[in-house]
Order: sequence, then structure tokens, then C-alpha cells
Amino acid sequence: MKLRHLLLVALSSLALSHGAGAQPVPGGRANLIVQPEPPSLMLGLVTNAPTQLVAGQIYEGLLRYDDKLKPMPSLAKSWEISPDGLTYTFKLQEGVTWHDGKPFSSADVLFSAKDFLMKAQPRHRNTMSRIADVTAPDASTVVFTLKEPFEPLIRGFAFWTMPIVPKHIYEGTDYQTNPANERPIGTGPFKFESWSKGSNIHLVKNEAYYIKGKPYLQDLYYHVIPDGAARAVAYETGKVDVLPGGSIENFDVPRVSKLKNTCITDKGREFDSPLSFMWLNNRKAPFSDKRFRQAVMYAMDRQFALDVLWNGIGKVSTGPIAGTTPFYSKVQPQYPRDVKKAKALLAEMKYDGKPVKLLPLPYGETWQRWAEAVKQNLAEAGIPVEIEATDVAGWNRRLSDWEYDMAFTFLFQNGDPALGVERNYISSQISKGSPWNNVEGYSNPEVDKLFAAAAVASPAAPRQALYDKVQSLVQEDVPVAWLLDLGFPTIYRCDFQDLVTTANGLNDSLRDTWIKR
Repeated sequence: MKLRHLLLVALSSLALSHGAGAQPVPGGRANLIVQPEPPSLMLGLVTNAPTQLVAGQIYEGLLRYDDKLKPMPSLAKSWEISPDGLTYTFKLQEGVTWHDGKPFSSADVLFSAKDFLMKAQPRHRNTMSRIADVTAPDASTVVFTLKEPFEPLIRGFAFWTMPIVPKHIYEGTDYQTNPANERPIGTGPFKFESWSKGSNIHLVKNEAYYIKGKPYLQDLYYHVIPDGAARAVAYETGKVDVLPGGSIENFDVPRVSKLKNTCITDKGREFDSPLSFMWLNNRKAPFSDKRFRQAVMYAMDRQFALDVLWNGIGKVSTGPIAGTTPFYSKVQPQYPRDVKKAKALLAEMKYDGKPVKLLPLPYGETWQRWAEAVKQNLAEAGIPVEIEATDVAGWNRRLSDWEYDMAFTFLFQNGDPALGVERNYISSQISKGSPWNNVEGYSNPEVDKLFAAAAVASPAAPRQALYDKVQSLVQEDVPVAWLLDLGFPTIYRCDFQDLVTTANGLNDSLRDTWIKR
């Protein structure tokens, strides 16, 4: 695995630097895979990975982030944080218009932050709970006033954590049924052109984009190809140019990455730090018993999943914070595979052997194989498992309505535990309607207090100490079953330059991309 990691890093460096010094050339098209087909492109309502990949070219946030998670301009051209950490003042870009030609202003930012996203996204409500008010002194200025200093906030303005939506389109409407959800209107470098369901999504260059000369590409086509093997063939035959992470099955990555004119990079996941786990429905027996949840952890062979199913790309998770996320620590308890311990816990709680149901993530063969492996692991410990099937829309609905026993997922950590981790474990985030909050129904007042204290602690040392405590406590309770810190290398034709220029990778880098001729 060390050799694989070194190779991937070397390829990343080569792939992202080979166009250095060359002059960008406008024109051309990029053909990418999107897998699975997004349930929607309205990023204010849906933020799963396929939606982000496409809609990140349509919608923008106030900021972008480099690979060190340092903020860069997006809809905000500059920003200032007051010495006491309570006031964030953003100056907006000039000459920005929505894709329908209407002017963008601070009123859109206020509407998005204080109205639309408050109703649509539990994660945003959690962030806004730390903010006293958002005001707009003029059309090009927005001011966030905090209740108390909250250093992570500067990493909370990405295109998908706080997407800016058009006030003139959504104000006074039912956000869920607004017709614009079918033809999204943003400020981004590419505009929605068409969506042939089951085939492709076509975006075109925003000729009125506020950055002169950008984007360089004329067209983006996101191809929907349900079968992993067929997606690999589409790349081999030239139908597609870019395979976003997860497009092809992991066992195909080494072969495809060796093809002529092919580059590979693991860059562009620094903001996400995707961590996979299984939701365990704490509301119902036997998952309401901590010993059963611990038994599930001991029963799983996660190293097998990493080595065989994920081809050694990633690492075994140690708890709720991914190893690439700030304030991670490997604290106790840990759960190496121990079937004997799992059986002892089940015997202690007098588990009746009633089957439990497992909902795989409908993202391809690797995930289905993983579900089969977990089924076998748990059966060896004495837990019979029945695998259920669903599509992406069904998966979203069932998780949002808590209709499950166990369910695979992976979530993004958003650059800081206060932005992307605590939402899955604090009791205030228990609410139906989202598959990304505290879906498991876990509640521990001490965990709530520690996450709250860690979020506002300063400087880093006291934050680290608090996160160490909360990680240990959560790991003892096992509200979910942690699996792997995932790796998603992007494979693409080397003619494409500047494909990944931010910590969010393909999701918001394509305004910089051009084709070397």
C-alpha cells in the first residue's frame, strides 16, 4: 500500500504540473462520467456527490479553497475578519449576473443564507446557529456577525456548503417544486443546456462569466453509463475524457491508469476527506443496545475491504474524524476484527438472532460486493443479514425517513469537524428530511457539550484536546459503524490541463481547465 501511495502521489504531481508555463487555449469540450445519475441539479436542495460534480459548475459560493484549505475568491473578491473574530465582511465580485441575465447582488447572499438554506439544509442550520445576523450594507457587501468567535466559519462558504441561489427565482415559492429546479440558474462558469435522462447532462460555457476569458472549455457533457465495465470501455474508446473518482470499479483502476495519454491524480479531495460508514438505526432493537453496535464493529473485516474491494486505496477508519481532517487523533477504543469478542457481546445482551436488514449504497458493483462481504462477516459472528436493493432516489428517501436497519454511506468532512463531523452525532441534528445529518438518532448530552466546546475553542491545542475526548466517547458508543477513509483517484487524458485546481477538485475546478493542442 505504501508503494501504491507513493506512485499515486508521483502521478498526481506529474499530472497537475505538466501544463505549467503553457498558454491556455479556449474551446473544446470535456466528456466526463457522472455516476450514478444525480437525483437533481438544484444544489441548494440536494448535495450528494453526483449532484455536486455537475452543479458545482452552475452554482457558486462566496469562496473556493486551495489544497491547504486556505480560502480563495469566488463570488466574494475579498474578505476581512475582525480582530475579535466576530465579524466577517465580504466584498462581492463586480459585474456578476445570473444565467438568466439578472444582476447578482448581496440580496441573493442574504436570501440564500437566511432563508433558502435555513429551510433546505440541516447542515446549514447548524452553521448558522453560531451566527447572530447576516446583513448587507450595500449591494456589494455582506457582513456575517457571530455570537462568539468560530474559527472554522471561514471554511464554510464553499459552493456546496453555502451555495448562493437566485432570490428573484425562489423568493415566495415552494422551493421543492419550483420549476427552476429542472433548469437550474446559477452564476457559475457553465450554464445548464439539457438533460437527457439516462444518457447525458450538457452544460455550455457562460459567455457572460465575470472572470474575463474563463471558462476556456465550450461544452461539458456528463455521461450516464450504469455499468462500471462499460464506463471503463467508454474511456478506452474515447467516448469520455475524464473518469471522476469512483467512476470505474476499483479493480480496474490500475489497468486503465496505464493506458496511453492517461494521467491520474488523488488531488481535489482535501476539503471532502470522504469517510465511509454504516448508519445503525439507534432507535430500534437490537441497535439500541451499544453492545450490539460494538459487536458489528468487531465482526467486520475492514482490512479485507480496503485490500480487496478498494485495491488498497484509502485507509481503515479509526473513528468519526477522517485521518486527513484537522484535529484527527487515533484514540481508544479501537475495533480490530475479533469475532470472538463480537460473539461474547451478543451473548451478554442475549441477542435473539433475528435477522437485520442492510441497505447498500447504490453506487456500483464495489458497494454491492462490500455489502455481501459485511453480510458474510456478520453471519460469522451470529448476526444474519438480509440485503435490500434500492436506487439513489429510494436510498435518499429511506434514509431521510429513517426507514432502515443498517445502511452504507460516505460523507464529506468539509475541512473541519465543526462543519462536517459533528452534524452526524449531535442531538440537535436529529430531524427527518435529510440523509446527511444525525440519521442514526444518536443522543449523548456529553457528546453535545464536547462538540460545542471544541467548535469555539481557540487556539488549536485546546480544540485538539476536546476533539480527542469526544472522539473517544463516540467511539465507545459506536453510533455508526466506521469503515474506511476513502480514496477516489481521478483518471483523465493528459491533454487536459488544470483539471484540478481546488480542494474540491472537479466539482469546482473546470472553469480553469483547458485542452493542450
